[in-house]
Amino acid sequence: MAGTLTWEQLRELAGFRAGKGCAISLYLSLDPSDAPTPPAVETKVNSLLAAAERQLDERKSQLPRDQREGLKQDLQRIAAWFDDGLDRQGVRGIAVFAAGRDNLWETLTVADALADDVHIGHDLYLAPLARLAGGDAALVAFVGRERGQVWRLRGGQLTEIADQTDEVPGQHDQGGWSQGRYGRHIENLVEQHLRDVAGTLDRVVRRLRGVPVVLIGAEEIRSEFEAALSNEVLSCLAGWASAEAHADGAQVLAAAKPVLENWKAAREQELLERWREEAGKNGRAASGWESTLEAASDGRVDLLLVQDGADRPAFQCPQCGRAQMRNGSCPLDGTTMEAKEGGLDLALHQTLAHGGTVHVIRSDRRDLEPVGGVAALLRF
Repeated sequence: MAGTLTWEQLRELAGFRAGKGCAISLYLSLDPSDAPTPPAVETKVNSLLAAAERQLDERKSQLPRDQREGLKQDLQRIAAWFDDGLDRQGVRGIAVFAAGRDNLWETLTVADALADDVHIGHDLYLAPLARLAGGDAALVAFVGRERGQVWRLRGGQLTEIADQTDEVPGQHDQGGWSQGRYGRHIENLVEQHLRDVAGTLDRVVRRLRGVPVVLIGAEEIRSEFEAALSNEVLSCLAGWASAEAHADGAQVLAAAKPVLENWKAAREQELLERWREEAGKNGRAASGWESTLEAASDGRVDLLLVQDGADRPAFQCPQCGRAQMRNGSCPLDGTTMEAKEGGLDLALHQTLAHGGTVHVIRSDRRDLEPVGGVAALLRF
């Protein structure tokens, strides 16, 4: 089953650098349109492994024998891993990272398509994962006078993490109570129930550190429930949706998705407006590849903004890792720069290494085209 790529995972991968050899980064699409059957998947895997072998052969004169042998063993391990069988349920993309001489073996399955690709280098090739970090991760809670369920959304699937559904007595249970006293008793039970659900949400939000929250519930209960929420939960609230009182998981998910899409679109608009404002006053913003790579290498990028699909060739210092658009010598240590196919991968590594994050702008927006498809919000 596909999972959600977290920022912690991506940051850990970005921090890897092979010290004893090289690493293989392999991406495979499992989209049913181009890999409908196991034989089709096998053909694609063999094609990627053959491409990696060609890259290895091209570098034959640059790599010591032990490193070449290590890469060959890594390719064999990748082939064996695919031969062992794969649960494709909900999986549309696979990433495999292997560097046996440096004790690295990592596999990721995701619900988004990944273009077939393979790279060999000292660093892992991570550019295809930039748009997936965080993914559709969210919390979804159904809140009612009796019902209180919380799910975690990952990889398009809801997983229940709490059920605080309480049975509140109905009018027929009044017994010998006066109508007024009994009504107040019922409302007290409902109020406590809502506080309990709000407390559960608070604990989960603190543990998951700020994932968006979608609440499902009737109009008449919303203001009362929001009043019970902590500031941490309110700051993550993506919005409310409605569903039938006894809606199942699939119906809850269907109700939550439009709220999440609207929240993502609004957040993206806010980020772009912040960038325009800062860039317009020559403030804490970078625009274009040259200034963005420089800021990323200096550890100044708080949020890297990338138009979906944007990339440029760039250069990197093999000694300190600094990235820039111009060839020549590293301005820090004088080392001759090396040409790299992907400037995005360099910007991504530098941003993550210094604690920043990345946001990939949806392909239907063209806000960053005038600056080459890349920009950043800066710390200083």
